[in-house]
Amino acid sequence: MKLENSFVVTVPPAQAWRLLVDVPRVVPCMPGAELAETVDGDRWKVTMGVRLGAISFIFDTDLTRQEANETVRRTRLAASARETHGQGMARATIESTLSEIADGTHVEIVTDLVLFGPVAVYGRGLIADVSTELARSFASCLQTMLETSPEGAEVVRPKVPFRRLFGRR
Repeated sequence: MKLENSFVVTVPPAQAWRLLVDVPRVVPCMPGAELAETVDGDRWKVTMGVRLGAISFIFDTDLTRQEANETVRRTRLAASARETHGQGMARATIESTLSEIADGTHVEIVTDLVLFGPVAVYGRGLIADVSTELARSFASCLQTMLETSPEGAEVVRPKVPFRRLFGRR
């Protein structure tokens, strides 16, 4: 399944690029995501919680940067996720491209997502709607970070912390 989302941030592309490639800083901008470990400069372990209707899934996710091409302002991440309490799995390639526009930077995110197991059965009809909402929240978080202090801003977490959303302590 291919998911396409885009948004605009009101900063120049070079400034947006510096934040976008700083994966440990942007992971918490995704609602339900927590950085668990930095393996090295191009690999991370992330805990990801997703609510699809009335059902919640928590995934242990391996995230790998496959490309970071500053010349064309394109990054590509690969995610491999396993449900922590179940048999669901997901694989995704997330490609982000930045382009300059009059008011700042247009960010396009194209996700190629494959779901396996129960998450595929329960989530098929809801994934597009959920991805649109996640993209909106992600864009808002990035915009806030870029406007407050692009080099050292703390991440602005979603209103409800991950642990409370998904019952983890």
